[in-house]
Amino acid sequence: MMNATAEILKTKIENFSPEILEAFAKMVESFEVNNRPAIPQFQLDEVLYRIQFHNENPTTKLDFYENISELKKNCA
Repeated sequence: MMNATAEILKTKIENFSPEILEAFAKMVESFEVNNRPAIPQFQLDEVLYRIQFHNENPTTKLDFYENISELKKNCA
């Protein structure tokens, strides 16, 4: 399925005009730059550790429990 999708995209991209191809390339480059999380990795690791610890020890409380759903959404 993935290969078929990639082939379809490849065929479409090959048929782009030079102007559209250049615009598409700029769009893809911007995706790559924005793909980095704004949160430092060590903080993400700490949060993941706390969530895992809480899952293994459900009687404990997370100090950020009220924001856990928002946290999971942002870190997913």
